[in-house]
Amino acid sequence: MMTHTITDEPITAAQLVQAGLLQLGGGCRLHPTAVFIPADLRATPRPIVLGEQVTIGAYAVLNGGVAIGDRTYIGHHAVLGEPEYGYAVREVYSGAGAGTIIGAGVIIRSGAIVYADTTIGDDTTIGHHTLLRTGVHVGAGSQLAANLTVERGCQIGSGVRCSPGSHLTADTVVGDRAFLGSGVRTVNDQQLIWRDPAHEMPLTPPAFGAGSKVGTGAVVLAGVTVRPGALVGAGSVVTRDVAEDTIVYGVPATARGQVTP
Repeated sequence: MMTHTITDEPITAAQLVQAGLLQLGGGCRLHPTAVFIPADLRATPRPIVLGEQVTIGAYAVLNGGVAIGDRTYIGHHAVLGEPEYGYAVREVYSGAGAGTIIGAGVIIRSGAIVYADTTIGDDTTIGHHTLLRTGVHVGAGSQLAANLTVERGCQIGSGVRCSPGSHLTADTVVGDRAFLGSGVRTVNDQQLIWRDPAHEMPLTPPAFGAGSKVGTGAVVLAGVTVRPGALVGAGSVVTRDVAEDTIVYGVPATARGQVTP
């Protein structure tokens, strides 16, 4: 298998193992074209750790600091542990990569990109071409479908279902067992202007309580909390907090009733 070290010189997986930069559990299956880069963009060596019976698909890229639990499947062309680099919302990222923790029994489908400092809990599925940026946490047993964008610092609970094509802006919180339909959008910026690095305004991300449900195409604006058990109808624009176990829909969304057991 051809891989790259911090010097960009070709090196085999066996050499990486011998150097302590690639640690393999028993029964791992690594495609010959998989790429291991046991360092970050600052050339800091960071070992890659794979548990038992891990499968790595064709042309998958594992960056330094990635740790993968037992029985996890990484699809072809997936990228794990991508170091964040450059300016974004009050921070300048240096390219340091670390802390990418993938649990046991996880499925990361082809084309997904998972940035550094991201945690994915056991038995979670990440769909095709889904993007998880730096600092995202996904709990156990969740299903994130294809073509999702989950921005920096989002916190997603356990047993969550996110349908295809949704966009969660930075620092959004999604509680346990919440459901987001296809094409749900969040907003975390009340200014809606070009951001000046010298005068950053604080973001006000929305939050979704445990067991809440949001229908297809809904938009949830900055600072809004959808409380536990609430139901937001498809196509709604949510401009204010939604009370617990309350049904809302419309533009703007208004209360229409109560969720019944």
